Amino acid sequence: MRKRAAVLCGAAVVMAGTVTAVPADASAPNGAETAHAAKLTWKKCGTTDYPTLQCASLKVPLDHRRPYGKQITLALSRVPHTAPKSQGPLLVNPGGPGGSGLTLAGFVASSLPKAVAAQYDVIGFDPRGVGRSKPALDCKPGYFNPVRPDSVPGTPALEKANLARAKSFADACGKKYAGVLPYINTIQAVQDMDSIRAATGRRKTSYFGYSYGTYLGAVYAKLFPHRVKRLVLDSIVDPTGVWYDDNLGQDYAFNDRHRALMSWIAKYDSTYRLGTDPEKIEAKWYAMRKALAKKPAGGKVGASELEDTFIPGGYYNGYWPYLAEAFAAYVNHRNADPLVEAYENFAAVDASGDNGYSIYTSVQCRDAAWPRDWDQWRKDNWAVYDRAPFMAWNNAWYNAPCAFWPTDSLRPVNVANGHLPPVLLFQATNDAATPYTGGLTVHRLLAGSSFVVEEGGGNHGITLSGNTCLDKYLANYLSDGTVPRGNGEIDAVCPKLPDPKPLGAKAATTSSGSSRGATLHGMLGFRG
Repeated sequence: MRKRAAVLCGAAVVMAGTVTAVPADASAPNGAETAHAAKLTWKKCGTTDYPTLQCASLKVPLDHRRPYGKQITLALSRVPHTAPKSQGPLLVNPGGPGGSGLTLAGFVASSLPKAVAAQYDVIGFDPRGVGRSKPALDCKPGYFNPVRPDSVPGTPALEKANLARAKSFADACGKKYAGVLPYINTIQAVQDMDSIRAATGRRKTSYFGYSYGTYLGAVYAKLFPHRVKRLVLDSIVDPTGVWYDDNLGQDYAFNDRHRALMSWIAKYDSTYRLGTDPEKIEAKWYAMRKALAKKPAGGKVGASELEDTFIPGGYYNGYWPYLAEAFAAYVNHRNADPLVEAYENFAAVDASGDNGYSIYTSVQCRDAAWPRDWDQWRKDNWAVYDRAPFMAWNNAWYNAPCAFWPTDSLRPVNVANGHLPPVLLFQATNDAATPYTGGLTVHRLLAGSSFVVEEGGGNHGITLSGNTCLDKYLANYLSDGTVPRGNGEIDAVCPKLPDPKPLGAKAATTSSGSSRGATLHGMLGFRG
C-alpha cells in the first residue's frame, strides 16, 4: 500500500503463483524467545516537542531462524511510564512499510490522556532497514527526482521508459543488498517486535499500529498470540489482498477521494473561481495535468509530479485548502509558483525519502507474489484507469519494481485468530489508502474484535487527530481493556470531523485541519 507522506505544520521473472511457504517455524517460539534477551540501555534524546523521549538500540538476528547468526541493529525510542504501576510496553508503528516510528512514540504519549499515557512505556522503533536502524537501505538515491516520465503510458515510448526505471530500481536493490533482501519482510519484522518485547522484560506487550502497521500488528498477533495484551489497529489493511490486489483496490478509492476534493472546491467558488460543477472542475484538473506533461511547472512539476502532489489529499483533507489554492493559481492566473511550493511540501520529499521507498518495495515485493508477466499489469491497470484514472498508473509504477524483484516471494500470513484478548479496530468509511472493506474483513478474522467506524470520514489514520468520540474509545481500551459491543457488524459509530475551510477562513485551522491532525499525517506511512 502506497506511502506518500506530506510535510505540514513545521509540520514483479516467475509466474504469479510461484511462492515459497512461510518458514515452517514462523509461528513457533523462535530466537526472540529462545535466545538470551538483550538488555536495553535508554538515554535521553528528547526534542522540544517531546522532551521526555529516550532512545536505545537493540541487536536482533538478520534471520530469526538463526538467532546466533549475523546481527542487525534496531533503533528504539521510548516515553517511559510515570504511573506507580505500569501496564508494560505499548509498541507503536506508523505504517509504510518504511515509516520511522521514533517520533511517533512521543506523539502518541503526548496525545493520549495523561492518565492513560502514564500507564505505559510507549515504544517507537525504526523497523529493520529503516531510518536509524542499521543497515538502513537506500537502493537508488534520487529515484523520484523530477521530472519523471508521464505515468500514463499512452505511447510505447512512455511505457518503455517507465518499465526501464522500475527494472533499474529492482536491479539496484539486488546488487546493493543481495544478502539482506530475503530478510526484509513482515514476518521477520514481527519477530523483531517480539525481540523488543523480550528486551523489556515483559511477558506481554500492547501494540498500536496505523495503516501497514495494522498488518504488522495482525501478523504479530498470529505468530505470538500469547504475547498480546492489547491490540489497536487504525485504518486497516485488507490482509486477503496483499499486496497486488490491495493496490488495485486503492486506485478506485483514491479516485473517489479526488472527486470529493473537486466537490469541496465547487462549494467555494467565491474563493477559488474554478466553477460550481465538480465534473467541470475535474476536467480543468486533467487539462492542467495535460499542460504540465508538455511543460513542467518550474522545471519540476510534470504530470507525474502533479499526481504526487495531489495524492496526499486523498489521505488527509486538511491538505485540501493548500492544493485548491495551487490549482486555482495555475488555472486562473498561470501562476505556477504555488503549485511548485505544494509539490515541494507534499510530494518532493517523502517522510523517509529514498530509504522509506527502498523498504516499501523490499517488504511488499518479498511478502507476497506479484505478477511477473508485464502483460498482466498492463491489462489490469488499463482496466482500472478506464474507471478510476487519477492514481491508477502512478500507483502501478510505484509498485512496478515488484515485477522484477530479485528475491522470490513468501506466502501471505492468514491472520485469522481466535486466541486473542479483545482487539480494538478503527476505520473511516471513505478511507482511500486502506478501504473500508479491509476493516470489515479483519473484524471478521479476529474473533471477539470490536469495530469502531467513523461514518463519512475519508481521512487515513483517524485516532489522535481531533475526533474526541474515537479517542474516547481508544483511551478507555488502553486504560482498562474496555471495548464497545454492538448488535451488528459495527460496534460503535462516530461522526466524522467537519471538512476544512479555505485558507484564511475562520475555521481553516480547526477540526480536520488541526495541527495535531497534520502532525500525525506527516508521520504516517501512507502507502499502506
